[in-house]
Amino acid sequence: MKKYITFLIVIFLTISCKNDKKDVVQPVKKAEPIVYDFGFKLNSFSVVRDTIKKDDTFGSVLEKQNLNGKQVHEIIAKVKDSFNVRIMRLGKPYTMLMSKDKSKKLQYFIYQPDQLSYYIVDFTDSIAKATKKYKPVTFRRRTIAGELNGSLSETLKNEGVAASLSSKLTNVYKWSIDFFKSKKGDKFAVTFTERYINDSIYDGVDSLECAFFEYKGKKVYAFPFKQSVKDRIEYYDEDGKALKNFFLKAPLKSINITSRFSKRRYHPVQKFFKPHNGTDYAAPHGTPIMSTANGVVELAGYTVGNGNHVKIKHDKTYSTQYLHMSRILVRRGQRVRQGQIIGKVGSTGLASGPHVCYRFWKNGKQVDALKLKLPNSTPMNAGNKPRYLAFIEPLKKELDSVAGIK
Repeated sequence: MKKYITFLIVIFLTISCKNDKKDVVQPVKKAEPIVYDFGFKLNSFSVVRDTIKKDDTFGSVLEKQNLNGKQVHEIIAKVKDSFNVRIMRLGKPYTMLMSKDKSKKLQYFIYQPDQLSYYIVDFTDSIAKATKKYKPVTFRRRTIAGELNGSLSETLKNEGVAASLSSKLTNVYKWSIDFFKSKKGDKFAVTFTERYINDSIYDGVDSLECAFFEYKGKKVYAFPFKQSVKDRIEYYDEDGKALKNFFLKAPLKSINITSRFSKRRYHPVQKFFKPHNGTDYAAPHGTPIMSTANGVVELAGYTVGNGNHVKIKHDKTYSTQYLHMSRILVRRGQRVRQGQIIGKVGSTGLASGPHVCYRFWKNGKQVDALKLKLPNSTPMNAGNKPRYLAFIEPLKKELDSVAGIK
């Protein structure tokens, strides 16, 4: 009887185990996500991503793919008109798409010189060919407002904006605002566009649409406008007055005035009182010195008092002079543009330390540039004013609204 009961138990357990196996849910194998890049379905290839290393060349990379020297030479000759292989630079990424079979045969070589463009070398045909392509770019418009807290670049960085916007704003306002004298808490608002590659990769600030900044208690607006099809875009304030002046405020980006125009100043080197016919801007040795307006170099040389100096004639009325340079970077007779680097700060001649003495001439007489009412750029044509005011009205409302200004 005991043997019979034991036999029944064994049979029961065997059947139970079989039923348990039927109830086990087998894991579902997840489908491989489909990945696209450079216009290819990458799942169809064996993909190798790398960067150009030291001593790498297009040829040396190909030779690692079982291509001999003769084959590589022929390929380079075939693609040279559309892909100059010498442009490949250290650290730049490249991608190789190879067949998935055992041969791992190279089918496409893709080189990216920058985020936006790429070259594809196609090996799938008997004749290798190369094409240059661009990734799709989209633009997104954004308006931000806030208050200065530290430098302009730091404030914008805290707003999550690329550093290039700070440069664009500084370039637009360089005739009307000295950002080094801006105060903490000054309000601003900016509308700009940003670039995105493949609608997802951030590629920086594309353009500045409009802005305003508080400066010395006044809101200075900036709106871009073309007076005619042939004209360049210039920036104007809310009344249509050009922001760009004929002259920059100073020959240096960073303004640190150590001595002003004076009829009687004690000379730090000569040790007696004499007229000081210029404005001294102190800066570290080697700081770039800019021409404050377009013109032609009238003098470029050395004298005992002025040291290395440059004088530029801007028109029949105005000339400017830049003294004590460590280096002169222009020559007599050369035409220069506003903001062009013409020399480097030094202490040559009668100078007690590195600075540039900026002298301003009007009708052949040296005058105080800081007290002179300097001319603006070409004013807006009266006939364009109504069109301009209609153009800026919605932009100004948007800036004021975001900044909480009624």
